[in-house]
Amino acid sequence: MYSKIYEKSGSELIVELGKRFKEYRKRMNLTQKNVSEKSGLSVFTISSFENGSLTGLTLASFIKILRAIDCLEEIEKLLPELPKSPKEIFEATIKNNREFSV
Repeated sequence: MYSKIYEKSGSELIVELGKRFKEYRKRMNLTQKNVSEKSGLSVFTISSFENGSLTGLTLASFIKILRAIDCLEEIEKLLPELPKSPKEIFEATIKNNREFSV
């Protein structure tokens, strides 16, 4: 299934993330100053991210922002852990069978 997300530039995606972050922050009754204090980032950085003027936010800063609003576990959704490959499953089965038959 094709998603329109692939039509957007990296900067456009960051702008959307900033807007979404602002909604999360507000629903959690946090001010930009609260997030700044919890993340160690400046209020200017938080504000710039939220209003879309900071499209070069580093991954390290993004992690700090997620941690500040207690959403760090969401980072796992970016690149979820892959399931074992069929080859790994097969090799584990062979190994277990050898150990079991000894």
